Amino acid sequence: MNEATATPRKRPGRGGRERVLLAAARLFATEGINATGMEQIAGAAPVSKRTLYAHFPTKSDLVIAHLRSLASSGETLGSVLTRDDIPPRERVLRMFDMPVRDDAPVRGCPFIDAAVEFPSPDDPVHVHAREQKLHMRDLVTTLVTELGCREPLALAEQLVTLADGAASRAMVLDDADYGRHARAAAEVLLTHALPE
Repeated sequence: MNEATATPRKRPGRGGRERVLLAAARLFATEGINATGMEQIAGAAPVSKRTLYAHFPTKSDLVIAHLRSLASSGETLGSVLTRDDIPPRERVLRMFDMPVRDDAPVRGCPFIDAAVEFPSPDDPVHVHAREQKLHMRDLVTTLVTELGCREPLALAEQLVTLADGAASRAMVLDDADYGRHARAAAEVLLTHALPE
């Protein structure tokens, strides 16, 4: 085989960051964040520990990157809130549809999970989780304002509290359809908040 027709070989280290994030996502979902060690993640990736720490110097760096990846993947409660192809009211109601994967149990909200595992309000992971939850509230506030609801900020707080509670119960009960109960309550809240 001459050089012109040889199949190019993948250079070592390519895609290491992505493999680490995929391995971390799987392990965090099944084992929990604190129960998953960096060595375990490196082995599952597979990458050397040197490569792992080159991309993520601390576990907090990895957890925050994982949460950012989830937020941009469309696999979180709040991801539907930014979809322009769905009317605002339906976006709010779809927030109660739990994102599920066939290969994993219902995990609820990853930001709440992370805040629980990093309980100090000053911890960078906890700070990031709080920012995401506040962002979710702001998105809902914008949507209910568009709908003409009275007291949009108070309503948004009620709706995201329902969504977070439903996600937590769905995880505990391993019931991906549990959000239907909170959705029914959200429909009542929206109906009463709309101008007559």
